[in-house]
Amino acid sequence: MVIGILVLAFIYALPNLYPDDPALQISHENDPITEVDLGMVTDALRAADMAWFGEEINTNGGLVRFANLEDQLRGKALIEQTLGSGYIIALNLAPTTPGWLRAMGASKMNLGLDLQGGVHFLMEIDMEAALTRRMENTLSTIRQELRADRIRTRQMSVTGTDSIELRFDDEESRTQARALIRDGYVDLLVQARERDGQFILDLTMTPESIQQMQEDTIAANQTTILSRVDSLGVSEPVVQRQGVNRLVVQLPGVQDTAQAKRILQRIATLQFHLEADVGAAANSYTVYDYQGQSIRVDNDVILQGDRISNVRSALDQYGQPQVVINLDAQGGEQFNRVTRENIGRPMDILLNETRTRSVFKPDENGVLVEEQESYEESRLISHAVIRAALGREFVITGLSQREANDLSLLIRSGALAAPMYFVEERTVGPSLGAENIAQGARAVALGYLLVTLFMLYYYRLFGVAAVTALGINVVLLAAIMSIISATLTLPGIFGIVLTIGMAVDANVLIFSRIREELAAGMSPQSAIDSGFSRAFGTIIDANITTFLVAMVLFTVGSGPVKGFAITLMVGIITSQFSAIMVTRLMINSFYGGRQIKSLSIGPSIKALPTDGPNTI
Repeated sequence: MVIGILVLAFIYALPNLYPDDPALQISHENDPITEVDLGMVTDALRAADMAWFGEEINTNGGLVRFANLEDQLRGKALIEQTLGSGYIIALNLAPTTPGWLRAMGASKMNLGLDLQGGVHFLMEIDMEAALTRRMENTLSTIRQELRADRIRTRQMSVTGTDSIELRFDDEESRTQARALIRDGYVDLLVQARERDGQFILDLTMTPESIQQMQEDTIAANQTTILSRVDSLGVSEPVVQRQGVNRLVVQLPGVQDTAQAKRILQRIATLQFHLEADVGAAANSYTVYDYQGQSIRVDNDVILQGDRISNVRSALDQYGQPQVVINLDAQGGEQFNRVTRENIGRPMDILLNETRTRSVFKPDENGVLVEEQESYEESRLISHAVIRAALGREFVITGLSQREANDLSLLIRSGALAAPMYFVEERTVGPSLGAENIAQGARAVALGYLLVTLFMLYYYRLFGVAAVTALGINVVLLAAIMSIISATLTLPGIFGIVLTIGMAVDANVLIFSRIREELAAGMSPQSAIDSGFSRAFGTIIDANITTFLVAMVLFTVGSGPVKGFAITLMVGIITSQFSAIMVTRLMINSFYGGRQIKSLSIGPSIKALPTDGPNTI
C-alpha cells in the first residue's frame, strides 16, 4: 500500500518539474479565434524572422509559445500591429506538461502572484452611481404603473442618489399614488408635502434597503469580475472583497496591465427596453442599428440587468437554440406586469459597456501626456417580440446557436451592478517571481540540510530512515497540492519549511521513545514496536491542535495567509503518513525478521536508579 501511494505521489508531483513557456494568449472581443487569425499571426512572426513554436487554438482563444520573455514581448507588439483593434493580446504562461501526464489528470501546482508574477488591482465600486441607477429604474417603473392606473402627474424626477420627487396638481391624485407606492414599494419611505400650490410626494430608500443594496452590488460585481477574468485563461485568479466598496483583483501569470484593465472594463450592464411607439416624441427614444435595421428603442428602462439571477443557453422541444433567463422575485413581478400590458410589442436588450481609451492632454508645463479616459458604449444585442406575459423565467428565441451562446455569456458575465474604477495597480514581473521561487527553494533546501545533519548525527541509521521519509513527505505534499489545484504562494513555501521541521519532530518523539525502552532493558524488536505504538497518541494530539489552528487561518485569512494555511494543513497530513508509515516500513525492512542485539539509534539513555536517595 505504501509503495503504491508513493508511486502515485511521484507521478502527480512530476509535472512541477516542467517549467511553463512564455506565451501570448490571443482572443477577440466578440468572435472566436479562427485558423485564419492564427495564420496571420504566424505569417507576421515568420516575416519578422522571430522564433516561436507550439501555436494552437484552445477554449480561451489562440496561443503562441516563445522561447524566452524577450521574444514574448517583441511578439506581442508585432501581433498587436498585425491584428489591429478588436483583438486582445495578453502575456501569459503556457504549461509544458507531457501529454501522458495530462491524460492521467496530472498538472502543476498553481503559483500565486508573488511567485509567478502578474497584475494586482484595487477597484472601487461607485455606490452613488448604483443608488442613482436603482432610483432611475424605480422611477421608470412607478411612471408606468401610474400611467396604467391613469393617475396624472405634473413632474417626476430623481432628486438625489436615494430619493425621488413626484409632483401632482391635486391632492386626490397624490393620495392615489401614495397608496399604490406604499403597497408595492416597501423599501421606500413616502412623505407628503405641499409647495407653491403643488402636491408633492418624496420617496426615499430606507437605510436597511440601502445597506442591502450595497451588499448585493458588491457581491454581484465580485461574481461578474471573476467570471470575466476567466476569459484570460488565468489559473486561480483572486477576486476578494476589501472594505465596504472595494475589490482586490489578482491575475497571476498576466504581465500586461493595460490589457488586463481592458478586459475588466469590458464588463457591462444590461437594460431591457420596449420599442418606441409610432409617433413618439424624438426625445423619448434612441435609434440603434440591429442586423442592418434601424430600431427605435424607448428610453424608459423596464428592467435592469441586476435583476437577473441565472441565465443559460439551451434547446427547445424542436431543437432550436434559445436563451433561458431567470429573474429574482422583484424583477419577476415587475417584468410580468410590463410584458402582460405589452403583448405583441417588440422588446429590446441593450448592452452598455464601459471602455477606456488613451487621450493626450497638456500638463501644467504644456507637455502632452497620455491619460486613460473612460467612456460608455451601448449596442442592441436582442430585438424580439413579446408573445405572452412573462414571469420570473422566460426565453429569448430566434437566435442561432452561436448567438444564443454569446448572448448567454454576455448576460451571465457581463451584468455589472455598478460602475467600478481602478484605485491602485501594481505589476509583479516574472523575474521577481522567479527570484522568489529561487529564494524559497534555497530556504527549503537549507532547512532540509540542517535537519538531515542533525538526524544523521544524533540517530544514525534511524536518522537515515527519517531523512528519507522527510524527502518523500515533500513529494507527497507537492502531489496533493497539484491534485487539489491549490495555489502555492511565498508564505506557502515558508509553510513547507515549517512542515519539514514538524515532520521530523514526530520521528524525534518515536526514536526517543525507542531509546528509553532500550535503556529500560527491553529487547530491540520490542523497543521498536513500543516506540511507534506509544508515541502515536502524543504525535496525533500535537498535530490535531496545529491542524485546527491552520483551519482557522484558512477560514478567516485571505491571500498569503490562506496560502500558508493550506500548505500547513496538507503538510501535517502528509507528515503523519511519512513519519509513521514510511519510516516504520523502512526500519522494519532493515531490522524485521532478524535476531539483533543492538540498534543504530545513537547514544543510549541511562536507566534511572531503582534505589537510593534519588528513588522516586
